[in-house]
Amino acid sequence: VQLQASGGGLVQAGGSLRLSCAASGRTFSGYSMGWFRQPPGKEREFVAAISGRGGSTYYADSVKGRFTISRDNARNTVYLQMNSLKPEDTAVYYCAADRNGWYPVRSPDEYDYWGQGTQVTVSS
Repeated sequence: VQLQASGGGLVQAGGSLRLSCAASGRTFSGYSMGWFRQPPGKEREFVAAISGRGGSTYYADSVKGRFTISRDNARNTVYLQMNSLKPEDTAVYYCAADRNGWYPVRSPDEYDYWGQGTQVTVSS
């Protein structure tokens, strides 16, 4: 599976962005998908995850109520809608795929494939 993240950019605090992650392969619905981020000078952290068929989602407390993860299995794409952005959301955002598609997971060690990252910068 190859993953291509896109949609990052520069936005003012309070604004919105939607990230996309396009996946190759014919078995996309068999993978749980996750979004992670790495702020400048910090370790990579979990943001959100979704099960293979989209029935279950899981969010970090820091983004709950502001971010929404979704997927379109017909388009082999997972999305991260980010609203009410804050400067502390500034990071490189990565998408990842987990071959266990039954439930979303937060540990990066569970993921098998990673995209290249897209930069999100939120100005105050």
